Amino acid sequence: MSAYDTIEKGLNEALAFAEGQTKGARVHKIEVPSVDVVDIRQKTGLSQTDFARSIGVAKGTLLNWEHGRRDPSGPAQVLLALIARKPSVVQELLR
Repeated sequence: MSAYDTIEKGLNEALAFAEGQTKGARVHKIEVPSVDVVDIRQKTGLSQTDFARSIGVAKGTLLNWEHGRRDPSGPAQVLLALIARKPSVVQELLR
């Protein structure tokens, strides 16, 4: 089976799943821990402005997370969970 055939098969399976055809589907769920944004930022030693810039969000978004008005979700929550485990991860990877 060619790479094209494999990709096409996967896309067709994804479309079928999205339409509710779940028989035979393998669903992978990953639990991402909740995060304490203030604690994570403080561990990096960065200001709010610098931390927001380093993770690619607006400072206002970061402030909303830190003040509990909103919660990070999706990729932002995963990135923050990674930074919580290793505060230098962003700087090391993006150097």
